[in-house]
Amino acid sequence: MRLQRQLVGALERHLDGGRSVPPEGGGTLWRAFGDLSRARSCGPVGPNPISFPEIEAYCRLMRLPLEPHHVEAIRAMDAMWIDRAYAKSAVPAGTKTLPQRSEHALTPAMFDLSMG
Repeated sequence: MRLQRQLVGALERHLDGGRSVPPEGGGTLWRAFGDLSRARSCGPVGPNPISFPEIEAYCRLMRLPLEPHHVEAIRAMDAMWIDRAYAKSAVPAGTKTLPQRSEHALTPAMFDLSMG
């Protein structure tokens, strides 16, 4: 879809610090993505993708009738945004890091210690 490619390209330019003008006819989807992105949830390792239920709830609340190809465009923008978000958090080569997962099983005592 041409509009989808244009929206993703505009978002890429925006994230690179360039001019962030949505393509002709894409203003509604641009605003919807911005609203949904600002309300996105975060997990233990970073931001989560925008889910279908979140898009559906947004459409109901805003009384915005989106077609399936509109939802696909929002999801394409979100996929690119997520890729960029996690690429920025990549650790430079040669940097020592702790493993994402502990070698030890979680015990009740360890849970209490970490959660307070």
